[in-house]
Amino acid sequence: MDSHAPESSSATQKMTPAQPEWTLSTNEQVPVLHISGDWTIDENVPLAFSTGTMPNHLPSASLAVDASRLGQWDSSLVSFLWSAKQVASKAGLTLDISELPQGVQSLSSLLPETPQAPAHQDAKIRNPFRLSGAFTLSTIAEVGALTELGLETARVSTKALSGRGGMRLRDLLSNIFDAGPAALIIVSIVNFLIGAILAFVGAVQLQKFSADIYVANLVGIACVRELSAVMTAIIMAGRTGGAYAARIATMQGNEEIDALQVFGIPVSSYILVPAVISLMVMMPLLYLYGCVMSIFGGYVVSVGMLPDITGAGYIHQTFNAVAMNQFEFGFVKSIVFAIMIGLVSCHIGLKAGRSAADVGTAATSAVVVGIVGVITLDAIFAVMANALGI
Repeated sequence: MDSHAPESSSATQKMTPAQPEWTLSTNEQVPVLHISGDWTIDENVPLAFSTGTMPNHLPSASLAVDASRLGQWDSSLVSFLWSAKQVASKAGLTLDISELPQGVQSLSSLLPETPQAPAHQDAKIRNPFRLSGAFTLSTIAEVGALTELGLETARVSTKALSGRGGMRLRDLLSNIFDAGPAALIIVSIVNFLIGAILAFVGAVQLQKFSADIYVANLVGIACVRELSAVMTAIIMAGRTGGAYAARIATMQGNEEIDALQVFGIPVSSYILVPAVISLMVMMPLLYLYGCVMSIFGGYVVSVGMLPDITGAGYIHQTFNAVAMNQFEFGFVKSIVFAIMIGLVSCHIGLKAGRSAADVGTAATSAVVVGIVGVITLDAIFAVMANALGI
C-alpha cells in the first residue's frame, strides 16, 4: 500500500521519520488513544494493542483516537487499529476512528467486526468403504468411457475401410511413420539389451550344470512369449502414447477440438482412428522386429561367453525351442496392447484441461496408465494362456 501523509506535514518531517508511538489517556472521562509518528512497516511499528493497558471501568461508551500527530502511515496502522478495536470491544467500548484520515477509515471498514475463526479441520477418519466405493465408481466410469471410445473408433474404422469414414490417408501415414520407423532405434536397443541380459544371466547359471546350449531356449521363449511384446508396448506407451496425449491436450488448449466440432468434422475420424490404427499396424511389426533383436542380443552374448556354443548351434536350438504358437501368442498380445495404448492416450488427451500445465499432466498420465495397463493385460494373458495350455 502506498504511504500517505497529512497535508500539514512539512517536507522536512517527511524526510526524517518519527518513531511510531501510542498512549492511552482519559480526557474528561473519555478514553483517548493517542497515535503519533510515522506508522510504516519500515519503522518497526507495534502491530498489536496491549490488552493490559485498558482500564476496567470507564464511564464512556467509546474509545476516541487522537491522530493530530500522525505522520506517514500504511497498512500496519490499520492492523494496529484493528487489534485496538478488538480489545476495546471486549471492554464494552466502540473504537471511534472519525478523526483518522479517510484512507484509514476506508481500509478499516473492510475488516470484519470479529476475528475470523481458523478453518475447521475435519478430524474424522475417512470411511474406507466410501473411498473404495468412490474409486470403484470412478473406475467403472473410466472403463465405460473407454468402451464407448473404442466402439466409436471401431465404427469409424469400418466406415474408413469402405471409403466413407472421412479419415485422411496422409494423417494415417504420418501416424504410422511416428509409431513405427521413428521408433526403430529405441526398440532395437532395448530388445537387444534384454536378450543380452537374459543370455548373460542364463549362461552364468546353466554353465554350472553343463547346459550351456539351453541359453538359446531361455532367451527365445522368454522374449518371443513375453518380454519383446511387453517391452515394445512399454516403449510405445512412453513414447507414442505420451505424444498422442500431449498433442490432443495441446489442441484442447488451442481450442482446435472446438473448431473441429463447430465445422462438423468428427474428432474420431480426424484424431482417434489414425492414432489407433497406426498403433495396431505397427505394434505387431515392432514386436516381431523386437524378437529378432532380442534373439540376436542373446546370440552375441552366448557365442562370445560360452566356448561350447557355435553360432549355427545357437540358431538351430532357438528354432527348435520356440514353437509357432508362441509367436502367435505374442502377436495377439501386441495388437491388444496397441488398442489399449491408443484408446487410453486419446481419452486422456481429450479430457485434459486447457492450460499449458494440463498438457504435461495429460502426457504423464498417459504414460503411467499405459504402462500399468500393459502389465495388467500381460498378467491377464498369462492366466488365459495357462488355462488354454499355451
